[in-house]
Amino acid sequence: MRETKMERTRRFIAESAFDLFVAQGYDDTTIEQIAAAAEVGTRTLYRYYSTKEALVVSFVENGLDAAMDAFLAQPDETPLSEALYAVVDSVEQTIGANSARLLALYDIFDKTTGLRAGLADLCWSWRQRLAQEILRRESGTGDVLHAALTAASTMNVIEVVVQTWTASGGRVDVTDITRETLKLLHTKAIPFPSPAAP
Repeated sequence: MRETKMERTRRFIAESAFDLFVAQGYDDTTIEQIAAAAEVGTRTLYRYYSTKEALVVSFVENGLDAAMDAFLAQPDETPLSEALYAVVDSVEQTIGANSARLLALYDIFDKTTGLRAGLADLCWSWRQRLAQEILRRESGTGDVLHAALTAASTMNVIEVVVQTWTASGGRVDVTDITRETLKLLHTKAIPFPSPAAP
């Protein structure tokens, strides 16, 4: 019961902050305003979110956490490519269920340079965790470099899909973008760095 109440409070604070960011801009919104809108004290707010930046990044973090959960839900005997597709599918579902909010969110990121560093750090940490989980699936006997590249490629697919979708203003179906992105990768139409022939 206590954990449920805490999670409800955490989400309400984030929702209140997001509404204020959209209405009056990230830079013009204060912690005190967010606390008042969420009907909590500033000390309570800081217990849930250490910075104003964390309130924005939390929306992306929740989506990535759901994608990681989708990956972890796949049995270890599932082919890795299929398990990784569950990650991409989860991102698609998150976008589909929160399209207006995500468009507004990425508009905030575009207008606020400082926030992009926090987003990049979050994505980097998520990639590292995915690489570790890939190695775990292989009982720790897998190739570390292979796991790192696989995790990076998966993160790149997510980033390209999200960026392309937001650039279209949500007018292009995210499923179509994902399908085309994966098709390009699987048909080897995307060149990779290669040293010049001797």
